[in-house]
Amino acid sequence: MSETQDQNLQLRNDVKKLGSILGDVLKKHGGEELFQKVEDIRELTKGLRDNYDPDKYELLKKEISELESPMRQQVIRAFSIYFHLVNIAEQNHRIRRSQFYRLERDSDVQKHSIQEAILALKNDEHADETIQKIIDDLSIELIMTAHPTEATKRTVLEIQKRISTILQKLDHPTLPYKKRRNLEESLINEVTVLWQTDELRHRKPTVLDEVKNGLYYFDQTLFDVLPAVHQELEDQLSDYFPGKTWRVPNFLNFGSWIGGDRDGNPFVTPDVTWETLKLQRDLAVKKYDDGLTELMKRFSQSTSRVAIPDAFIKHVAEQEKKYLTSKDKWQIEGEVYRRMFAVMLKRLRQVGSKSKGAYDHAEELLRDLMLIEENALTHQLENVKLKKLRKLIRQVELFGFHLATLDVRNHSGEHETAVSEMLKVVGLADDYASMDEEEKLKLLESVLKDPRPLMLLNEDYSEETQKIFEVFKMIQRAHEEFGRRSIEVYLISMTQSSSDLLEVLVLAKEAGIYRVHVDGTVESNINVAPLLETVDDLIAGPKIMQTLFDMDLYRSHIQQRGDHQEIMLGYSDGSKDGGTLTANWKLYKAQQEIHNMARDYSIGLKFFHGRGGSLGRGGGPLNRSIISQPAETLGDGVKITEQGEVLSSRYMLGDIAFRNLEQAASALIQSTSKVHHSSEQATGLKPEYEQAIEQISDASLKKYQSLVFGDKDFLTYFKQTTPLNELRELNIGSRPMSRKNSEKFEDLRAIPWVFAWTQCRQMIPAWYASGTGLAGFAEESSENLELLQEMYENWPFFRSTINNLQMALMKADLMTAKEYVNLVEDKAIGDRIFGDISEEYNRTKNVLLQISKSEELLDFSPNIQGSVHLRNPYVDPMNFLQVDLIQKLRATDEEEHTEEILTEVLLTISGVAAGLLNTG
Repeated sequence: MSETQDQNLQLRNDVKKLGSILGDVLKKHGGEELFQKVEDIRELTKGLRDNYDPDKYELLKKEISELESPMRQQVIRAFSIYFHLVNIAEQNHRIRRSQFYRLERDSDVQKHSIQEAILALKNDEHADETIQKIIDDLSIELIMTAHPTEATKRTVLEIQKRISTILQKLDHPTLPYKKRRNLEESLINEVTVLWQTDELRHRKPTVLDEVKNGLYYFDQTLFDVLPAVHQELEDQLSDYFPGKTWRVPNFLNFGSWIGGDRDGNPFVTPDVTWETLKLQRDLAVKKYDDGLTELMKRFSQSTSRVAIPDAFIKHVAEQEKKYLTSKDKWQIEGEVYRRMFAVMLKRLRQVGSKSKGAYDHAEELLRDLMLIEENALTHQLENVKLKKLRKLIRQVELFGFHLATLDVRNHSGEHETAVSEMLKVVGLADDYASMDEEEKLKLLESVLKDPRPLMLLNEDYSEETQKIFEVFKMIQRAHEEFGRRSIEVYLISMTQSSSDLLEVLVLAKEAGIYRVHVDGTVESNINVAPLLETVDDLIAGPKIMQTLFDMDLYRSHIQQRGDHQEIMLGYSDGSKDGGTLTANWKLYKAQQEIHNMARDYSIGLKFFHGRGGSLGRGGGPLNRSIISQPAETLGDGVKITEQGEVLSSRYMLGDIAFRNLEQAASALIQSTSKVHHSSEQATGLKPEYEQAIEQISDASLKKYQSLVFGDKDFLTYFKQTTPLNELRELNIGSRPMSRKNSEKFEDLRAIPWVFAWTQCRQMIPAWYASGTGLAGFAEESSENLELLQEMYENWPFFRSTINNLQMALMKADLMTAKEYVNLVEDKAIGDRIFGDISEEYNRTKNVLLQISKSEELLDFSPNIQGSVHLRNPYVDPMNFLQVDLIQKLRATDEEEHTEEILTEVLLTISGVAAGLLNTG
C-alpha cells in the first residue's frame, strides 16, 4: 500500500471513528429510535446517490415530512454535527499530508509549498540579484472583514479545535496504550459535549463581539504563524543557496475591517473603532509580554562566563537608572540580558498609560530587541541563529503596537452629503450634489488648495454630517495614540467618479489628516482608495483614476504616500450585477488597464481584491486567487479580503493556517518571478485570448441580465424558492442584510444574495450564464473549442475561472434544488424559471468538461471531488427537511408553533452551511 493510499485509509478511519462515537451519543440521548431514524434516512439518501429510484425518492420525502418535534430537531442536529466531525477529520488529514512531505528533506517536494517555489527559482538559474529583487517585491496583505457569514458559534469552534488536537495526538505512532485510551475517552467526551451544546446564537453579535472573534485568530495562531512563514522562506533560501546572505522583508501582513467598516452598518461608530484599536493594542502588548518573559528565562548568560561588550553593559545600567526602581531591577548583576529584559518589560507594561517610562512607539521596543541580538551574536557559535529572539523581532516588525492595520470604509453618498452641506454653509455652493463632475472637481480642487479650514465651528451641522466628521477626527487622534500604521487606508464604497476621492480628502483636510501648507507643500497621512464594484464602475475605473493622476494636487498627495495608489475591486456586487464570468473578466481587464495607465505616470498600484469566501463572491483557494491575477500587477503588492466565513477553516488550527499562508506565499513568489520574463510570458494573454473572452463575456452578461433584470417574475422566484427571509433571523452578523433597510434588489447585499442561493443548492451567483457564453463560442467552430482548451492549459486566469465553475456545479444539485421550486406559490413561474436554470446548468457542465478534457467535474482535484461525493448524501436530508419546514413555517400563523419551526429551519441552514463548507 502506498503512503497516499495509507493516508486516505487514515482519513476514512477517522470519519468512521467519529461517526461511530456520534452514533453512540445518539443512542444515549435519543434512544435506539433516534439512532435508527437517522440511519434509515442516511441509507435512503446514500442509496439514491448511488442509484436513483423514484419510489425510494418518494419514500425519503415521506419519511422526512412525517417527522415531528422533538425527533425532527434531533435528526437535523445529528446530520449537522456529523458534518462538523467530517470537517475536522478532513482538516486533520490535510495536516497529516503536509507533515508527510516534511518528514525528510529529500522526499518529494510538496506542491504549492515555499520549498517548491524556491526550487523553481534555482532551476530557472536566476542571478542572485534577480532572486533578491523577486523577494523584495513580495507583498501580500490579508484583511479580515466585518461582515461574516460564519454560521458556527465560537463555543462550537472551540470544541472542534479540541477534537482536532486529540486526533493529531492519536496519530503518534509510539503512543503508549494508557495515553491512547485516555485520548479516546476524551474524544468521546468532546463529541458528547458537541451534541449537548446549542449550535445557534441567541442574539446577534455586536461589532465588538466580531472584533473579539477576529482577535481570537491573532491570539491562537496568526501571531506565531506569520513569523514562521517568513522563517520558512529564509530557511529554504539558505538551503538551496548556501553561503549566501538573503534579506526577507515583512512581506506577509494581516489587516482588518472589523470595527472600521461603516458602510451600511450604523453600529460602527467612532467610539467602537477607538475601542477596537485599544483591544488590538492590548493583545499585541500581551503577546510581547509573553515573548519577553520567555526570552528572559532563556538568556541566562553571565558576565562571569561570556564576554559581553562593555558598551552594552553600560547601556543597561543607564536604562535601569532611567526606568526602574530598585525593586524592579533584576537582582543578579552579571545576568546583563535579564537586567535589560526587566527594563523592557516594565516599559512595555506601561504602554497605553500616560507614564513617561512607557514605550511611545513599537520601534523603541524593536531597537532594544535588535540591540540584544547584536550583542548576543558576539558570543554565539557561527551560523547558529537566535531564532527565538528573531521570532519576537519579526513579530514586532509585523504587528507593532497596532496588531493589524484597520481600514475605515464608508459609502460615497455619505461623503457627498456631508461635503454638500459644508459647502452650502460657507456659501461656496448652494447645491453641490447637482453640479456636473467637471464643476465638482474644479470646486473641490480650490477648497483643497486653500490652507484655511472650511468648516465653521460655531455652525450647527446636521447630525449625519457631524457623524462623518467625527470619523475623520477619530482617525487623526488614532494616529497620535496608536501610530499611523493603525489606520492607513480610507475606502470609498460605490466609487463612481473622481470627485468621490476628492470629497474624502476635503474631509481629511478638515481633521488635519491632509494639509496644504501656505507654501503649497502637501502633507497627507491617509491613503484614499476607491472601491470599484459594479460592472459599469469597473469599466469606468481607468478614466476615474487618470483624471486624478492628471491633477497636480492629487499627484502631490500620491507622492506623499510613496507614489502608490490603492484600488479596491469588489467581486460581490460585480457578480450580482453581471454574473460571475463577466464580473471576473471585467475585474481582470480593469486591473490591466489601470496598471498600464498608472505606469505611464510612474505610480505604483496595490490592488485590493474584495473576495468573498464563497465562489459566488469571488472565493476559492487563496493561492489560486493570487495566481489568477495579471502577474504584472502583483509587483506593488496585493491585498485580499479574508471573510468571516473562512476564518475558522483557514486559521483556527496552526498547521492549517501555516499551510494556507505558505501556499499564498508560494503563489506570490511564482507569479512575481514571471514579471522578470518577457511581457507575454508575464501576462499569458494573447490577443486571441482577449477577443475570445470578450465575446464570451458579452454573451454571458446578456444571458445573466435577461433573467435577473429582464424577467419580471425573477425576484418573486428568488424570494420564494430560497430561505432569504428566514436568513434574517440567523444571528450571524451585526450588519443589516440590505442597505437602507430596503426591499429593492439593488440594495440587497451580495452576502445574503449568495447565501440564499447556496442553501437551496441552485448556487446561481457562482455559475449561471457562463455556459451560454462558453458554449456559444465553442459551438461556432472546432477551432474555437481548441482555443478554449489552449486557454485553459496556458492562461492561469482562465484555468482558475473554469475550475471554480466546476466547483460551483459540483456543489449545486438540481435534484435537490427542484424541491425548493415547490415553495414558489405560482407553479408556472417556478417551473418556467427552474427549467431555464436546469437547461443552463447542463449546458455549462457539458462545455466545462469539453474545455478541461475531463470525464467528470473536479477530475483535476480528486481530494475535493471525493469530499463533495462524501458529503452530498448527508446534505440532502438537511435540504429536504429545510424545504418541508419552510413550507410549514410560511403556512402557519400560530406564534408558538412558528418559533419552534423557525428554530428548526435555522438549524438546517447552519447544517447545510457546515455540509457545503461555504455560505455567502
